[in-house]
Amino acid sequence: MRGDSDAYQTVPRAIGVMPKTYEAGATTGWHSHPRAQLLYATAGLTLVTAEDGTWILPAQHALWIPPQLFHEVRMHGKVSMCSAYVAPETVGVLPKGCRVLQVTSLLASSMAALAAEPLLYDESGRGGHLAALILDEIARAPETPLTLPLPRDPRVRRVCEALLQDPASPLDLDGWAQRSGASRRTLTRGFRTETGMSFGDWRARLRVVRALAMATDGCPPHQIVRAVGYADLRALRVAAERILGGASSSWR
Repeated sequence: MRGDSDAYQTVPRAIGVMPKTYEAGATTGWHSHPRAQLLYATAGLTLVTAEDGTWILPAQHALWIPPQLFHEVRMHGKVSMCSAYVAPETVGVLPKGCRVLQVTSLLASSMAALAAEPLLYDESGRGGHLAALILDEIARAPETPLTLPLPRDPRVRRVCEALLQDPASPLDLDGWAQRSGASRRTLTRGFRTETGMSFGDWRARLRVVRALAMATDGCPPHQIVRAVGYADLRALRVAAERILGGASSSWR
């Protein structure tokens, strides 16, 4: 029963914790879960994409995914993860949308301990106590900025999708306005309203996210810099420190 991921969606317990490993380059394909999922990367790097955003998960970070949200997970490097599937009736006090959370040592230890318990753990014993602790720690976990929101406005979305295909594009906002058929003012307002970022900040975050994934895949620095449109490695590192803070140290 431990190897059957479907069992974690129907088990009569508040939480089921499933460890799993993936080879480099693996993908889950588009799917959803009846339960909420805390997708915790214990090693390697994953990129999770849904309709409204892309999230990057270095080791020691987790993504909270609401129930029934279609998403895809891509692995960069060999990935070890530990997923906590949370019953919908317990989600009321937990995040409503996708959030990248920093995993505390207590949360990590509690998830590993519950994963070692039987799937039908004793709710009044150690398993039940661990499940309650995990819920508390998820609610308290600090959010991190490792997200790339995608707009719904089709004009702004076209620009974002083009940049996802070519992060190194030298086009500025005026160039994208001309290509997309939207005014500069429309794109400026669209990025601010729908992503909470300026065009420049969104593009910089995209480039850092792509660089992080490429580094985990083993690409050499000079190739990464060229692929994401920075003049040199120093400029990329400065951008990474600004956007990721301590998380950037995992790829430099």
